[in-house]
Amino acid sequence: MAQINVAELFKQTRRKLKMQWVAGLDGGSNTLTSETVTKPSLALIGHLNFVHPNRVQVLGCAEMDYLRSLKASEAASAIENLFSTDLAVVIVANGETVPNSLLDAANSHRTPLFTSTLRSPMLMDILNHYLAHAVAESISLHGVFMEVQGFGALIKGEAAIGKSELALELISRGHRIIADDVVDFYRISPERVEGRCPPLLQDFLEVRGLGVLNIRALFGDNAVKPTKPLDLIIQLEMANQNTMPALDRLNTSVQHEEVLGVKIAKIKIPVAAGRNIAVLVEVAIRNHVLLLRGINATKQLMQRQQREMKKNLPSEP
Repeated sequence: MAQINVAELFKQTRRKLKMQWVAGLDGGSNTLTSETVTKPSLALIGHLNFVHPNRVQVLGCAEMDYLRSLKASEAASAIENLFSTDLAVVIVANGETVPNSLLDAANSHRTPLFTSTLRSPMLMDILNHYLAHAVAESISLHGVFMEVQGFGALIKGEAAIGKSELALELISRGHRIIADDVVDFYRISPERVEGRCPPLLQDFLEVRGLGVLNIRALFGDNAVKPTKPLDLIIQLEMANQNTMPALDRLNTSVQHEEVLGVKIAKIKIPVAAGRNIAVLVEVAIRNHVLLLRGINATKQLMQRQQREMKKNLPSEP
């Protein structure tokens, strides 16, 4: 599980969430390891076992109304109990006024305290979505990640097999590139893996003989996409009759490869002189869409052959 610290969270979301950092300035290095954002309502009345460490805690109207209903000493005690549970960060939503006892507790425990003018449900929705991506399990893979006909396709293969040249051809045909050479993949849900480009490599594609190309500058903004779910892996392999086994010309099974524990469909395309690999990739993805709809051309051909064979069988005397 990836981690993000509170200072980075504030930097990335402060404008969207209209936040201000009002106390606990020494706690920016506190780490967040969960995408869950909670409201510590039960903790304020003494049920501290409901507070999980290393999470964002949001105080909304109900929590602030409860604190205001208490005597000053009782409110201070409730706040002190809450901050004794090793909080990562506390956000006061709805533009609520922050009492001095809350500011003092945040400073003494070195727990960042933010305020936001957003309503707590909207604030929590945005934070949940952001943290789901920020702390997702991740892996970096070698290859070129493209959006081809709306599908996220990772093109893999040995060095110098022509991945970047293929990507350039696909871009010239109107498809979009996410990342070249290194792709960062994040598991953002149990069955979804999302690919992103490392910031250092964004917009660039290296092609042997041409060097590093700025795809955004050459082809425009529509040729580049920041993220895309991974739908398909395309494995390029050299078509060498001496080393490769005979190809299964009627392959009815679908191959898969696991990425971060998620099974991703995989297609192998032999590379040889004279083969238009860009067209083959486009058709492979179109055929994959048909397979998802239950349309299998190979099985249809085999069924047609079986029907013809039955017609031609000699009738029993």
